[in-house]
Amino acid sequence: MVKNSVISVIFQEEKKGSVEFQVFNFTNKIRRLTSHLELHKKDYLSQRGLKKILGKRQRLLAYLAKKNRVRYKELINQLEIRETKTR
Repeated sequence: MVKNSVISVIFQEEKKGSVEFQVFNFTNKIRRLTSHLELHKKDYLSQRGLKKILGKRQRLLAYLAKKNRVRYKELINQLEIRETKTR
């Protein structure tokens, strides 16, 4: 968790509308919802919200990968998330 706080300081300096900042926020929400769903397995509304946020993050990552591959690689390494599958 220490690394996550260091990353949050880095992203607070960036513009809040940037793709990186939005992906960072979605990643935090995803991690929070995942831990919530481990306790509350039958919370189907939260499961739906998690799927919607995952889709939004996936679309933003696809956009970033298409526009700037270097920034995309740096972001997924910083956030420690897997690379999206290409079609």
